[in-house]
Amino acid sequence: MLTEDFKVRFYETDALGHVNNTVIPGWIETGRLPIFEFFGEMSPKTQSLIVARLEVDYLLPIYFGGHVTVNTYVSRLGGSSFDITTEIWQKEKMCAKGKTVLVYFDFQQERSVKLSDQLKDRLSTITHPEHSLDA
Repeated sequence: MLTEDFKVRFYETDALGHVNNTVIPGWIETGRLPIFEFFGEMSPKTQSLIVARLEVDYLLPIYFGGHVTVNTYVSRLGGSSFDITTEIWQKEKMCAKGKTVLVYFDFQQERSVKLSDQLKDRLSTITHPEHSLDA
């Protein structure tokens, strides 16, 4: 599992005093960035990862003045796609949870690319210690 810690900044809050809902997808994106390193050089001219779906569940408000912890892990491995689950915690409570479906994509051929066994092995090292990986 990958872990990032963020300090909630004042400009991320809204008139109600909690973190605006539009901030959470940005934290989810930041949490998954290290996964891109597994794929080496990527470019829109060759192969890259694309976001096919992003789901966010807002469970509790997140407030200014504290830190958040973003936990990111691979929750499913498919043929050419995989799911990343992200949990956002503040004060030992899960405040948001997201799922991102990423597809390995070849821009020249305009189609998905099968994940190699080597990539699957590397991705399977980023799992949640308490959850099994879905196939």
